[in-house]
Amino acid sequence: MPIPLPAPTVRLLEKVAKEISASAYAPYSGFRVGSAVLGASGKIYAGCNVENASYSLCHCAERTAIVSAVAAGERKFQAVVVYTPTPAPTAPCGACRQVIHEFAPDAIILSVCDSAARLETTLPALLTHAFGPKDLKAQPTASKAPGKR
Repeated sequence: MPIPLPAPTVRLLEKVAKEISASAYAPYSGFRVGSAVLGASGKIYAGCNVENASYSLCHCAERTAIVSAVAAGERKFQAVVVYTPTPAPTAPCGACRQVIHEFAPDAIILSVCDSAARLETTLPALLTHAFGPKDLKAQPTASKAPGKR
């Protein structure tokens, strides 16, 4: 699937994602990941993974980039690029897919690595039947618990 973004923009996103991976804090895994997200405004935000001795408190590069963008006021995104130092591209994890869905349910996802291999897809292809803000709005408000009067 061809990425519907100008080639220079895609190359810049890839470059930013690879460069920011050098800033990753990965003392446990050594797996330095970088991400670049393209906001609806056209601005690029970068993020890297940040590990923690309590593994469940680690932050993925994609979520770091998105949270940085949200802190800067961005709320919608066009694309997410993920760089991993591997011979094959790595797709965003499930938690990252859910966070991407919150702000960019139709996002372009591009995973790149140290070879020419690439994964070019969309979030809907990676996260089918996603739960999101629309699902919360669709729920009727119950004024009373079932069986109570």
